[in-house]
Amino acid sequence: MDRYFTAPDSGIPVEMRASAAYHAGLFVPPDRMMVARRAVEQFLFCWCLFCVAAASVADPYFPPPGTTWQTREPAAVGIDAERLAEAVRFAVESEVPWLRDVRAQIELDTAKEPFPEIIGVAKPRGGPAGMVIRHGYLVAQWGDPDRVDHSFSVAKSYLSTLAGMALDRGLIGGLDERVGLRVTDGGFDSPHNAPITWRMLLSMTSEWTGTLWDKPDVADRRRGYFRTLATPGTFWEYNDVRVNRLALSLLRIWQRPLPDVLRTEVMEPIGAGSTWQWHGYFNSFVDVDGRRVPSVSGGSHWGGGMLASTRDHARFGYLMLRGGEWNGRRIVSSAWIETAKQPVTLAPYYGLLWWRADPTSPVFARAPAGSFFALGAGGNVIWVYPQADLVVVCRWLDVPKIDGFVQKLVAAVGASER
Repeated sequence: MDRYFTAPDSGIPVEMRASAAYHAGLFVPPDRMMVARRAVEQFLFCWCLFCVAAASVADPYFPPPGTTWQTREPAAVGIDAERLAEAVRFAVESEVPWLRDVRAQIELDTAKEPFPEIIGVAKPRGGPAGMVIRHGYLVAQWGDPDRVDHSFSVAKSYLSTLAGMALDRGLIGGLDERVGLRVTDGGFDSPHNAPITWRMLLSMTSEWTGTLWDKPDVADRRRGYFRTLATPGTFWEYNDVRVNRLALSLLRIWQRPLPDVLRTEVMEPIGAGSTWQWHGYFNSFVDVDGRRVPSVSGGSHWGGGMLASTRDHARFGYLMLRGGEWNGRRIVSSAWIETAKQPVTLAPYYGLLWWRADPTSPVFARAPAGSFFALGAGGNVIWVYPQADLVVVCRWLDVPKIDGFVQKLVAAVGASER
């Protein structure tokens, strides 16, 4: 268990710890009474949902392979039908203002970046689509749930799962193990990169520097292209070059193309279809035991990445909801899922390549506590809400409107439970 949970010093400043100690005292200032009351109310609401959910999953339903998924009327699984319909209408009417030509859209989005060249596949997209799963049953869907579309950074949460499985199997010694101990391709040889751990790569705090697939890390330094690099583990930055470095490192550990690992160890066991794809770039090939194999990307920033159907993403989200087990078969440990959901000290709205509900989140500030999300550009979302036994997938939902969609679905569940 230590390899999941052992972590270095939290890095929380002394003054913050002192403040926390003050707040643990008996005296609560009046201006904080309302905040405390709201926190208690949210806790009680979530606890009620959890109790209902727990009673409903003693013998959970798992959909068979293919496109069959048993349905239930909303009321039968504790959802207000009118409010659910309102949430679905909102999603359909809130399509992201993107071109359907994904390549053209990526070109627009990267035009002002220092290294904008597209180096991977970019296929046209469809329209809004989604599925709502409660207690394992399909209660709503819209659009074409079987259309295979780019998922952008949703792929990162799949990478997280493959990292967790490597940890489960002892292919990685621990999250705080230095990557360079096992990955000896030169990417972690420099004095700056040598201290980088698996936790740092997974939490976006690695500050890895170098060039990969003709993209230097500066290509995606979103907090300042030409800023001074910080010590690894002390600065949080969302950076696709570094995520791609993680993907290559996992390829070195598994010694197999990651799409093959995902297919045999995750997607086939959970009954996903055969239409999903996971691409790297046109130039992202390496030698593994004399074989030329592709290294995938953790998104579609410069093309490539994961393309999958809404239905297959729903299966993946449902695997997470069920703690990494599918119909009696353990796929990934529940310990890993719990670890991946823990907040990064430097960015409490983020975990290990999963987004978290948190008041400081730029997207999920009002999402219910305990929720976690796979999030990709263009409004591609897998939302897992364990307290309500709920999984929701939505595609091409305007990102500023995701929070409103979440609130409408929470209201649909809450109205029925009250």
